[in-house]
Amino acid sequence: MEEALKEINVWAPRLMDMGVNLLVALLILVIGWWVSSMLGNWVRRAATRSSKVDPTIVPMFYSTVVWAVRIFTVIAVLARFGVQTASLIAVLGAAGLAVGLALQGTLQNIAAGIMLLMLRPIRAGEYIALSSGADGTVEEVGLFLTRLIQGDGIHLTLPNSTVWNATITNYSRNKTRRLDIPVPVRYGDDLDAVVAKLQQIVDSRPDALMDPAPQVKVFDYKENGVIVNVRVWAESSKYWDLRWGLYQQIRSSLEEAGFQPPIPLREIQNPKTGAAAT
Repeated sequence: MEEALKEINVWAPRLMDMGVNLLVALLILVIGWWVSSMLGNWVRRAATRSSKVDPTIVPMFYSTVVWAVRIFTVIAVLARFGVQTASLIAVLGAAGLAVGLALQGTLQNIAAGIMLLMLRPIRAGEYIALSSGADGTVEEVGLFLTRLIQGDGIHLTLPNSTVWNATITNYSRNKTRRLDIPVPVRYGDDLDAVVAKLQQIVDSRPDALMDPAPQVKVFDYKENGVIVNVRVWAESSKYWDLRWGLYQQIRSSLEEAGFQPPIPLREIQNPKTGAAAT
């Protein structure tokens, strides 16, 4: 009997300490999970209300905040039970470094995707061209990949790092675009009449903007004629219709008015006969 009492006296404090530690750890775990959910919801609401944050990355922000708090909560619980958290953190850090090195390219794409989604140099529906040679209408900007639809219907998938590191030309971001059409005129033709005819053509186009006003100016002198530049502004959505329409209308209208396009001539000397041929 005495032996049993001694055993009870030995184990009672230990069990009491273990019970207290268990209750405290459970309390830390519950509070940590509650705080993580509260912070996550706050970040999600703030990101959703901000016009500068793309909705695509809101879930990622939420998950990052929630699991960061929960990881620290688990570490605090382990420390309560006497686990050496310093060594655990070192092991987790080394494992994270190894995974980061192994997935370096993937992490670059994720980082580039986050920057593209936050800064938004491109958006879905915009037509872009990259200095790498790729071009097309943006279909989707994801966390890893950017998808473009080229003009011929080909689906182009690019890593986000390729898009982020390239020079991006965005043809759709502005509401208006300028169109310049060089029109060659023969030296013998009436230049003033050609300029007046071209001005009449662009002024009659309903898809050409009147502000800024269309301009028809002599631009350059070539060997076989004068270059007259037709400059007109259009809405970005009507740019190609205006371009195609003007190219056809200018040529047909000038031919109807009796103005023929200059034909380039080249003189070739025959060393045997000394005669010149064109």
